[in-house]
Amino acid sequence: MRRVRLTALPIVQSALGAAVAWWLATIPPIDHPQPFFAPISALIVLGGGLGQRLPRVLELVGGVAVGVLVGDLLVSWIGGGVAQLALVVALAMVAALLIDGGPLIVTQAGASAVLVVALAPADPTGLNLDRFIDALVGCGVGLAISVLLLPLNPVSAARRQIDPLLTTVAEVLESAAQALAGRDRAAAAQALERARETQADVDAMHSALEGANEVARIAPVRWHKRGHLAAYLDVATPLDYMTRNVRVLCRHVISLLQRDEPVPRVLPQSLRALAGAVRLLRIDLERGDEPREARVSAIEAARMATEALEHTGGFAGQVVIAQVRSLAMDVLLSTGLTRDEAQELLPILPEGPVSYG
Repeated sequence: MRRVRLTALPIVQSALGAAVAWWLATIPPIDHPQPFFAPISALIVLGGGLGQRLPRVLELVGGVAVGVLVGDLLVSWIGGGVAQLALVVALAMVAALLIDGGPLIVTQAGASAVLVVALAPADPTGLNLDRFIDALVGCGVGLAISVLLLPLNPVSAARRQIDPLLTTVAEVLESAAQALAGRDRAAAAQALERARETQADVDAMHSALEGANEVARIAPVRWHKRGHLAAYLDVATPLDYMTRNVRVLCRHVISLLQRDEPVPRVLPQSLRALAGAVRLLRIDLERGDEPREARVSAIEAARMATEALEHTGGFAGQVVIAQVRSLAMDVLLSTGLTRDEAQELLPILPEGPVSYG
């Protein structure tokens, strides 16, 4: 039921697009009796372009149109059959390449050509462009629905990518804190492994935010979402840095434990405070609130880490502390502060040599 709820809008888009495309192709001036390429094309565009950037949707439109047109031209000339199917698909993909198409448009051109050969017999009277016209109608309907009439909610699209990533960062920080407190190298290694798995999610986040930002700019019904979306856009780059810094932190937590350096009690506490700041940031983003509590928690994490600097006993411990401060900076930047503003809020490092003990 959760999956159904999350995909309710795409389902409505697809159902509406198929019905509208069929209806438009059956009324004057088009007036085709069985325009099955119209709903098929609408579903291809909607199904492949949901939540994607406009260039991807346009590639799908181009691929469908080129494939159907080339298929129609060739079927009217050489007819149908197994050999003809192979030739039509190959030539449709070549035609897509010749118009400088990307991988998506080339693949879709081939798929559309298959539909022409497999589903539509050759017209004995010669070339019939009805299928091509139906495909254009379906593509137009799919494009209009996905971009203008019922576009996806850009804030929801951004949240689906950023919320799990923030949650993972917080959980890794908590695991690292527990590993430090218990001097558990195996737990620290597990935290590092999980932190390394976030890169694919970071890449997906950037792609989703580009699409969400585009929807918010070009879809009038989503213009009112631009203010809320801006908060998620501000998070993207700092969150990318945050995942990288978490990986560095976990590696040096392992090094600290391997070197058997002392672990000041306040150091695991600073990691827990940092994890709390990340969780608060996620909640504030969802609500659209000013993330004041997240800032306070990040500053407190940096303060505790700076305090631990006086009690650490080696290089790895100093790097862990430096990474906590870097992560606190990332959180502050994620809340919309400039680097100068965030720098002023962080506690000043002690001057001179650090005494270990």
